[in-house]
Amino acid sequence: MTLPLSADTRREVARRAGHACAYCRSREAVVGASFTVDHIIPQALGGSDALDNLCLACWDCNRLKHIQITGIDPQTGDRVPLFNPVSQIWEEHFAWEARGTLIAGRTPIGRATVNQLQLNRPILVRARELWIQAGWHPPTD
Repeated sequence: MTLPLSADTRREVARRAGHACAYCRSREAVVGASFTVDHIIPQALGGSDALDNLCLACWDCNRLKHIQITGIDPQTGDRVPLFNPVSQIWEEHFAWEARGTLIAGRTPIGRATVNQLQLNRPILVRARELWIQAGWHPPTD
């Protein structure tokens, strides 16, 4: 049995992420909900509670990632690692398209992550449209 993460650890993960989902880049304040801490390498696969294995994720990204650490690149059909938000840079693997409503994968890792985590799920695309109108999206950091 694993122990819950400490409040200090949760605060540090959220602070480090700028209170945004490491995958879809939604912001807690815009969504109006606290996000969860994702184990990049899931505990079920031997991942630890160390800060370098933790990232902030919205509930849907965390649910869709589940215990996956790889995904299929829809362009090549190859199985590749999913994006690691602690050791990799978001902008190297993803780009905003369609005025910021869509996330495009720039690399096999990016494409597989977009596919596995459904980063362009219809409700999120509709929300991004509203966030753009309000001037809250896309994030600039």
